[in-house]
Amino acid sequence: MKKRRIAYRRIIGALLLVAVLITCIISGITAYRVYTGELVLNVPDPDKYPVNGVDVSRYQGEIQWDVIAQQNITFAFIKATEGSSYKDPCFAVNWEESRKNGIFAGAYHFFSFESSGETQAQNFISTVGALDNALPPVVDLEFYGGYAENPLSKTETRRILDALLQSLEDYYGVKPIIYTTPKAYYQYLLGGGYGSYPLWMRNTYYEPKMNWTFWQYSDKGELEGYDGRQEDNLEAYIDLNVYHGTAEEFLEEFALTKEEAQ
Repeated sequence: MKKRRIAYRRIIGALLLVAVLITCIISGITAYRVYTGELVLNVPDPDKYPVNGVDVSRYQGEIQWDVIAQQNITFAFIKATEGSSYKDPCFAVNWEESRKNGIFAGAYHFFSFESSGETQAQNFISTVGALDNALPPVVDLEFYGGYAENPLSKTETRRILDALLQSLEDYYGVKPIIYTTPKAYYQYLLGGGYGSYPLWMRNTYYEPKMNWTFWQYSDKGELEGYDGRQEDNLEAYIDLNVYHGTAEEFLEEFALTKEEAQ
């Protein structure tokens, strides 16, 4: 009887060891697939976040906005400018066509660490003009180039950012939206008095913990209706976003009228 108990214990121990090994293997495969983007765990609940949008730039190539609009897309953030002089060559067409097809558009500016906030605001305003029945202007604050490894100081970055935000608010009469990444958020925004600005948060792994208004949850979206030929240095994917609220709250928060987006 004693030998039989020992044998049973050994069998149970072996089975437990196998179970642990299998769990570790599955966990490792899952972690790898999440890391490489093959497995996505952060798809927003459509009942909780029913208002969907995209953000685009010249890298999506020619966009058929009538086709995009038919895929449950309510809003689009469109790149307009970068720094003090760059203008996205596709902005004017994307702006006109998205609005013509009933999509609520917002124009965004890619923040530069290398020029003043005032001149960056002038570039945006001269390119975009009026924002009638549109989303507020957006400032895209993220690291690029060598600034990822050697970030500009918090004091200097906030000086440029504050001037840019204030110039846009003075001109448009609304607080700009700030788009950012978790790294840039903790580096520059946290504790800096930016809580009154709508936050558009990028996080392609899980729902942001911050008090976000828009969430960019995927940079690997695939929709019908854009060029995306990689051989022409375009982007095969499109960024996907959701608004933090209902369709009614979306219209009310930004004073939008749905009769006509343009």
